[in-house]
Amino acid sequence: MSEIGGPLDDGGIKAGDPFALLDSWMEEAKKTEPNEANAMSIATVDAQGRPNVRMVLLKDMGPDGFVFYTNTESAKGNELSANPFAALCLHWKTQRRQVRARGSVRRVGDAEADAYFATRPKDSQIGAWASAQSRPMEGRFAFEKEIARHAAKFALQKVPRPPYWSGYRIVPFEIEFWRDRPFRLHDRLVYRRDAPDKPWRTERLFP
Repeated sequence: MSEIGGPLDDGGIKAGDPFALLDSWMEEAKKTEPNEANAMSIATVDAQGRPNVRMVLLKDMGPDGFVFYTNTESAKGNELSANPFAALCLHWKTQRRQVRARGSVRRVGDAEADAYFATRPKDSQIGAWASAQSRPMEGRFAFEKEIARHAAKFALQKVPRPPYWSGYRIVPFEIEFWRDRPFRLHDRLVYRRDAPDKPWRTERLFP
């Protein structure tokens, strides 16, 4: 397998493995980013083809894709049900780097979603039950009342995962690495593949 040459080879990253480079960048970002290094934007489209973008937390990544969790009845959940494709962007200002990816989207399995939900703080678990995410709310008090109701309901027991709360895995067909260079002569290295079981191809792009 050939090596990627030039400024983005970062010590000899293999051409066929974008996640090796991504792991390296993420570990470096964790050391310098003041807040969550795993914060990423997720873009979806609505029924009219109009884009929506928001910030979420990347909870898992690897050759199978990028995983985040949300209310499946939220705006993003409904949009992904109708059009199961998404784009993401990780931007690390302290590192002057970003990673963009596009891919198809599928729900994670129930066991995987249950396992992650069990790691969340109990207040966050209760919040998942209390929030009708993305839908109209009659004042903050309505939300606080729902939080109190579910807190009482689950006071003496473990909080189960709501049936409408799960994870999504973005299975990428394209991943682009970008690094700032002087005078806006940036580095761009893109990985593309035709299907999840196909090998990655690489090429460099003009900034």
